[in-house]
Amino acid sequence: MTEILRRLIMVLYGLYAWFAFIVCVLGAILSALFLPGLARRRQWVSRFARLPFLLAGIRTTVRGGERLPVQQCIVVANHASYLDGVILKAYLPPSFSYVIKGEMQAVPLVGFVLRRIGSRFVDRNTPAGSSRDARTLLRAADSGESLAFFPEGTFIRKPGLGAFRSGAFAAAIKGDLPVVPVVIRGARNILPAGALLPRRHRLQIDILDPLEAPPGAKSRDLAEMARQRILSLLGEPDLVAVAANGCHASRDTGE
Repeated sequence: MTEILRRLIMVLYGLYAWFAFIVCVLGAILSALFLPGLARRRQWVSRFARLPFLLAGIRTTVRGGERLPVQQCIVVANHASYLDGVILKAYLPPSFSYVIKGEMQAVPLVGFVLRRIGSRFVDRNTPAGSSRDARTLLRAADSGESLAFFPEGTFIRKPGLGAFRSGAFAAAIKGDLPVVPVVIRGARNILPAGALLPRRHRLQIDILDPLEAPPGAKSRDLAEMARQRILSLLGEPDLVAVAANGCHASRDTGE
């Protein structure tokens, strides 16, 4: 009986959390639709992005906000849940532009809101699209925008940090911009891949010290520096190392 009651409470909480999220999405849509000026739209959408976490009673801690440079920068964060984009929008300054996979443009209402707050979309699936998007991001960096990326590109059910794509870091080197690693912990527990209902869990966002590209550094070098910084605090496996060790083991056993 106790287990049944516990499951019932979890389901009711999940339904309530979705209701709160949908109401806030509607508020964000109205703000994006009717408010004049990009800065004002971003500010109000950020408020609506933060509100579902408050209404759902999710205890959120943000550490290191003072480390964000006053000037333009590029933020890179780990990606473990559909909530990650909402989390960054909620807890980073409203002025950031977000670099998002192109498929999100086709999602009803969500794509509209993202476009109205100045998000940048990237095509991960074709070489031509990737080259075009790289040029777009470099222009954005040159124009003075601060950008936020999930350099893994996507997330999977398995805990861990995957390989980083180089686009964010190429833009940082080209624009001579600091890269700020951000660690999101708890999002995977709140809404893991494949889950239908969110769960209550503590959320923590750690903003780490900015990284400057060493002289002559390539984008892949800067990407690995940022990835190792995130790994040091994330508390999840290094999926790149796990995959490499698996390949070595297969070779050693002749499989």
